[in-house]
Amino acid sequence: MDSSPTPDYFALAQGDAAPQHGPRPLPLFLNILWRETEDDAELRRRAFTGLRKYQHAARPPAPPAARCVATAGAARLLQHGAANDRNPVVFVPSLINPPQVLDLSEGRSMLRHMAAAGHDAYLVDWGTPAPQDAQLGLDGHVTERLLPLLAALPRPPILVGYCLGGSLTLAAAALHRVPAVATIAAPWRFDAFPTADLDLIGGLWRGAKPMCQRIGYVPMEVLQSGFWAMDPARTIRKYAAFADADAGSDAERAFLAVEDWANGGAPLTYAAGRDLFDGLYSRNLSGTGRWQVGGQTVDPAALACPTLSIVSTSDRIVPAAAGPRLREERSLSLGHVGMVVGGRARETLWEPLSHWLFTQGG
Repeated sequence: MDSSPTPDYFALAQGDAAPQHGPRPLPLFLNILWRETEDDAELRRRAFTGLRKYQHAARPPAPPAARCVATAGAARLLQHGAANDRNPVVFVPSLINPPQVLDLSEGRSMLRHMAAAGHDAYLVDWGTPAPQDAQLGLDGHVTERLLPLLAALPRPPILVGYCLGGSLTLAAAALHRVPAVATIAAPWRFDAFPTADLDLIGGLWRGAKPMCQRIGYVPMEVLQSGFWAMDPARTIRKYAAFADADAGSDAERAFLAVEDWANGGAPLTYAAGRDLFDGLYSRNLSGTGRWQVGGQTVDPAALACPTLSIVSTSDRIVPAAAGPRLREERSLSLGHVGMVVGGRARETLWEPLSHWLFTQGG
């Protein structure tokens, strides 16, 4: 029998400082960790060690803030490049998790790469919804937030949307003439998601919907629990692997930046959550040509401008088959987040996308 002392797992999980640096919701994470390591004491030990290391690790200073050039409600338009005689390029992130995934750190920033390459690049920050925004649906995020930001620019911009932001850019392009649109890992054909994932997401939403309706928003913790449930084993393994990362290494810095991003973010408005889960995930409105925004059906095939869809064959969050059918399509083999911030993002996504933008006048 192993006579080594039993670790104080509660102390490891809670720590004695920096409780804000922890997976949200922490109790659910601990439940998943315990369940996934039930038959592997060593994996459990390493996962708890990685968790405490994540909670206590020193964070580098955030990159310098970009300049805000326009606001619409809580949303802001942040300029990363310098104005020039080319078309502006506006990057639109998902409503889920903060926009910083596109500007994660000095060395892992698609926006800073695009600015350095000569693009007049902008990033949409959706901000934190106010209580009176409870009925602001996905359509309102396009018509009352995104379109006013675009109108503040001196000329129509090229749009680049990531994840759900890609779906919203297609809606914006249907209402506001733009030179070109590119989407990255954008969900569109929801019937292409695995049935098990649709059932999982549907069940989580049915359970959370009454509470979300009462409070007027969808807490980030509800969304995070869905992501974890899709691949709980991977969630725990990455924390176990982090236990072995060298202090101050690029691997440690990358893990901290990505996990802090994944565990942060404002809630969704209730109406946006309802539109997303009841309208898109459940009824596949976009994939069946029935999604309307601003009184107009959003049909990517009807867009008059050049369009590009970039998907990944190893994306666990948005399967490649779920992407929109656009005039050009390119496929990668990196994960949903890794494709935009991973070690190969520059060569596989940033540089090819930059070249495409230049060919479109951006």
